[in-house]
Amino acid sequence: MKHIRTIINKEWSEVFKNKMVLSVVLMLPILFAILPLVMLGATSSTSMLDISPEEAGLPPELFSTLCKDMNAGECTQVYMLSQFMLFFIMMPLIIPTTIAAYSIVGEKTTRSLEPLLATPITTSELLAGKCFSAVIPAVAATFVSFLIFSIGILILGVSSKVHAYVVSPTWLVGILLLGPVLSIISAMFAIFVSSRVNDPRVAEQIASVMIVPFMGVFLLSSFGVITLNLRSMIIAVIICAIVAGVLLYLGTMIFDRENILTKWK
Repeated sequence: MKHIRTIINKEWSEVFKNKMVLSVVLMLPILFAILPLVMLGATSSTSMLDISPEEAGLPPELFSTLCKDMNAGECTQVYMLSQFMLFFIMMPLIIPTTIAAYSIVGEKTTRSLEPLLATPITTSELLAGKCFSAVIPAVAATFVSFLIFSIGILILGVSSKVHAYVVSPTWLVGILLLGPVLSIISAMFAIFVSSRVNDPRVAEQIASVMIVPFMGVFLLSSFGVITLNLRSMIIAVIICAIVAGVLLYLGTMIFDRENILTKWK
């Protein structure tokens, strides 16, 4: 654990000197917290709460799934929030990509990687340190962002039904459990990519492929093709936890320290 903490501290001291990485870690959580609050405030007027489902343009199936015992205005807010809530699961997927993409490539560029790889630190300790140095800021930023958002909706005075939807078990499992697991997967994938290329920007672009499947889920949910519930969230957590474990194991098998030391130009 001592070696892992040392690597994490080293990563943070170097990575956060990069203004782009720092701006992503700081600005993305603020954006994802403030944007839904602005949209929610725009739909909180009395006129919006009194409109009919047809006037709101809501899919009829919503009233049998998301919007039980809600009026059209509340359902409009819940439908909108169902899209924005996915941002809080997407955030821990995006931030590690930016941090971890600079992990190995950045060190190679600054010539600080070779001394690290030449130390007696094991490969598993090295990967764990680099992985968690990207995961911890991402998860912390996500939790803080969600906390700001949760306080914000109380200040806006949304109905108890809308507030109950935001803090429902489905989204709490998604944000508190699925998000961190996705963060580990994203970080490990970005580290793998970073160890194979020589440019941090290329590493980040390739690692961003991890976001594509989640964007598919976002679009399907937006069009009402799929409905996220507690059962689907728990299944996703289990599957992603297995994938994360496999990636951590494979990482120690395929991470070639000698190749990075001797063949990188």
